[in-house]
Amino acid sequence: MTFRPTADWPTLKLRADLLRRTREFFHARGFLEVETPILSHDTVVDRHLDPLETTLTGIGPPERLFLQTSPEFAMKRLLAAGGPSLFQITRAFRQGERGPRHNPEFTIVEWYELGADYDAGMRLLAELCETLLARGPAERLTYADVFRRTVGIDPHAATLEQLRQAALSRCPSAAAVFARSLSPVDRDVWLDLLLTELIEPTLGTPRPTILCDYPPSQAALAKLRESPPAVAERPLVAERYELYVEGLELANGYHELLDAEALASRNAENNRLRATDGKPQLPAESRLLEAMRHGLPPCAGCALGFDRVVMLAAGKRKIEEVIPFPIERA
Repeated sequence: MTFRPTADWPTLKLRADLLRRTREFFHARGFLEVETPILSHDTVVDRHLDPLETTLTGIGPPERLFLQTSPEFAMKRLLAAGGPSLFQITRAFRQGERGPRHNPEFTIVEWYELGADYDAGMRLLAELCETLLARGPAERLTYADVFRRTVGIDPHAATLEQLRQAALSRCPSAAAVFARSLSPVDRDVWLDLLLTELIEPTLGTPRPTILCDYPPSQAALAKLRESPPAVAERPLVAERYELYVEGLELANGYHELLDAEALASRNAENNRLRATDGKPQLPAESRLLEAMRHGLPPCAGCALGFDRVVMLAAGKRKIEEVIPFPIERA
């Protein structure tokens, strides 16, 4: 009976209602809904995100194309071409992601608000969370706050050895796996382990949490700024923020980077790190870089994992309970 959906009809009806409410939220704030290519010559260059690839044939020389991990590049190209504040509800794809909270194909809500700064980006995310889930006002905590509270260390100032010892003492089994599979001399490996194993389960209860001010090494496409107070050990933080509800990460947002050469430098570094992980290189040049050199206007952007929102709204524990056909039945 594998033709049947894995989600029941009440859940699929709730999903449809949440989609409607999401569109109403953005339409009421003057955002324009857009559609951009799922298949592209470009892709986000990230150490940990692996796109699905295909080869286009039959209309010229074979071309390497990517199913998008998010619509970010194309939406920013629209902004650079004079677009207003934008949102999109679309499908995204990521290689090797399958589990209770992951499916290789998933639904993403992504938006960019023109002229919005860091604070405005977090406020809009909190408003959307309240509209869809009604869990109360979101609290804001910095990355340093939660590490001090839960692990007892400053993640910006701690040495590599202090991070390693904290991981080995607090979550030894997971730390042993990390040490074997990833570079044990990479600070971000230990920071990610401590965040995933010890901190994330505590976030978003009893009310949503917006985690902000990430280390510069985890900026992705976010701006950097001096951390108040700017001290020698941690003069910079990334203006990146993530939403958690009941320990589940729902969204990732940035006060968007506007400097094309800074993005080119980050792409090069991410490809270097991918090489150390044994992963293939991704295109360092892109039409997004071209657009940013032309001029990307100031904005804040965010991507929301819609399937996870439905999981929380429906009280479900597995992603296959909120989508009709996961990869095994696709």
